[in-house]
Amino acid sequence: MKRVAVFGSTGSIGTSCLRVLEALRDRLTPVALTANRRWERLRDQCRRHRPKWGVVGDAGLKSAIPAEEFPPPTELLFGPEAIERIAGSDEVDFVLAGIVGAAGLRSTWAAVERGKTIGLANKETLVVAGPLVMELAAKTGATLIPVDSEHSAIFQCLKSQESRVESREPEDPDRSQILALDSPLSTLDSSEVRRIVLTASGGPFRGWTKTQLESVTPAMALAHPTWNMGPKITIDSATLMNKALEVIEARWLFGLSPEQVQVVVHPQSVVHSFVEFVDGSVIAQLSPPDMMLPIQYALTYPERTAGPSPRLDWETPFSLDFSPPDCDAFPALELGFEVARRGGSCGAVLNAANEIAVERFLAGTLRFADIPRACRAVLDAHDFDPKPTLTELLRLDARAREETREWA
Repeated sequence: MKRVAVFGSTGSIGTSCLRVLEALRDRLTPVALTANRRWERLRDQCRRHRPKWGVVGDAGLKSAIPAEEFPPPTELLFGPEAIERIAGSDEVDFVLAGIVGAAGLRSTWAAVERGKTIGLANKETLVVAGPLVMELAAKTGATLIPVDSEHSAIFQCLKSQESRVESREPEDPDRSQILALDSPLSTLDSSEVRRIVLTASGGPFRGWTKTQLESVTPAMALAHPTWNMGPKITIDSATLMNKALEVIEARWLFGLSPEQVQVVVHPQSVVHSFVEFVDGSVIAQLSPPDMMLPIQYALTYPERTAGPSPRLDWETPFSLDFSPPDCDAFPALELGFEVARRGGSCGAVLNAANEIAVERFLAGTLRFADIPRACRAVLDAHDFDPKPTLTELLRLDARAREETREWA
């Protein structure tokens, strides 16, 4: 029985994870569920799934929540420190890192420090501190399995091409970082990869011009055509910032150069990404747009088993379309490629600026088209550090948030 901690259990990733755990209860059991402020929903989840721990991340709510709301066997805890302790607990076998934004970095870092197996749904961890996290994982033997549908697709495609490279010395350390990890990524040979291609739905404004995007409202941006996600990720999908962050994540996770990462718009969201090898072969991963499949793959890896994920209907005609992204109308994507090339402190600054810009847009104090503009301004103004420490990254994160709140 694999014991699972679901960090961010009340979000879209967390609720999908709980559906998988319930369907595979004979082999998976939740031992910890966490939420930031939505304690009522967390309470309902704990009553249903009966984990050992329920954690409310906002410690300020401690006096407002009666202990009897969380009956035994669940112990109610508060604050990010409790989440970090659970991440390193010997009673946890698998951590589902589903806390949105940079807030998820510390708990994921704690799990990596203890050499845990981590289903990485929090892309910001690698966007903010990719080199540091991968270096730490190599030291502790932590296993990072991607949960983002795009990165899970790439992982599955690469695993289908497993080669005999363990005995070979990597010719280029930057392109072969994954060979150094004692994890499922360790047998992947990046030297055989020409490029990986991330697919993007294009969001609700696919085909719109720069002029049209000036009038976008929050209600319009939250109406995603294919995915049901939380508000922050939905806005990121609408600006293509979500894809920009995924470019950065892929660069560090798979040890590829930024030039080996490409993006195409695929509105059906059936092909979740694909890999082109040096001989011209392309391997893709297809499934309906639902997060339960990549979550289950991470939870049961290296095995595959029947689960609750929907299936493609091959008896009903459908088509698959691909087109290049419009980086003129959606400049956020170019920011992602730039940050992937520069590395250093850029990821932390871009991510922090974007989180606050999205907050301001949803609050009505920033226009939709100004989200990437604010991010560009804050990124350009920061003091670039090519090899920051984690402490420095957190300082730059805080500073970028302050500057984005003041940006006009």
